[in-house]
Amino acid sequence: MTAHLNLFSGSADWLTHTLTNASSDLPASEAMLADDTRVVRRAVGILELTPPAERSNPNNEALIISAGVHGNETAPIEVLNGLVGELLGGDWQLACPLLLILGNPPAMVAGERFLDVNMNRLFHGAHNKPEYSDLPEASRARLIERLCLQFSETHDAVALSHYDLHTAIRPSRREKFALYPFVEGRQVPADQCDFLLEADVETLLLQHKSGTTFSSFSSSQLGAESFTVELGKVRPFGQNDLSRFRGIRDALRRRFRGAPAPGMARGSSAGLTVFEVVHEILNTGPSFEFHVPDNVANFTEYEPGTVIWEDESTCYRVGSIPESIVFPNRDVPVGQRVGLLIRARHRTGA
Repeated sequence: MTAHLNLFSGSADWLTHTLTNASSDLPASEAMLADDTRVVRRAVGILELTPPAERSNPNNEALIISAGVHGNETAPIEVLNGLVGELLGGDWQLACPLLLILGNPPAMVAGERFLDVNMNRLFHGAHNKPEYSDLPEASRARLIERLCLQFSETHDAVALSHYDLHTAIRPSRREKFALYPFVEGRQVPADQCDFLLEADVETLLLQHKSGTTFSSFSSSQLGAESFTVELGKVRPFGQNDLSRFRGIRDALRRRFRGAPAPGMARGSSAGLTVFEVVHEILNTGPSFEFHVPDNVANFTEYEPGTVIWEDESTCYRVGSIPESIVFPNRDVPVGQRVGLLIRARHRTGA
């Protein structure tokens, strides 16, 4: 209880403290748990946890887990807050170094995806662009990058993984799916596929180029095995059915405790369905027309010959094999992504 009070200034829990102090620049705070696990609140909404050196780290790993990079994606935030409460309450012991990040506290308070700019387009150095550099969300992305780099350098002798947890703003024909950032020559390790299946994530999208998302930063700059993980639908705090997030909660808790992997997840004999990007749709300017309805679900499939978008010089039609849409959003600035067209490649783990 003393550690809890020291870290969270009398707030009921980590999440309450983060929301209460969302726009505050608080000094770091440190506490030692009864089992000698060191917990440091590096900044509002950011905890670094280190088990004692003599404790075994059976999976030989360090983990970065983030949520709330989009402030209205609340279920993963509540999942992480529950796991922190279990750890501080002594329900189980931590086996591996852990960096936990609630990305955008002011947007969490506002119940908005972001306040000034989409924070998940501000990583990999994008926060330094002149149009963004003075914005609070750019400053937060800069801080997060610095703390992740420090964490990775401190624990460079073990394998590093990063899971950036999200929920979607629109329906999806595949409720839970993960995105694997592009790094030249890299293949998805089998144990990472097993972890996704353990977390009830049965669909994987291979990205086709480096980007400015948080997971792209950690994969390219930190050498982490990184994934953006989409876990369901956006809902306000307190309105999530957390039973639908039991898979990711239990899989993370198992990793935090250093317990052995259970093997392929229940019902997963067919393995992951893997998609790859075949076309990135960009807003090309005033003549751009996007022919996908605003209410279409992620993974909606379009038949060959369907016109997806056009402008004064280009008309994009689906090729000879059906293509599916993910992340369609016509309301983006010129030059930014309107959506991705993808195609199923194969299934793994059969």
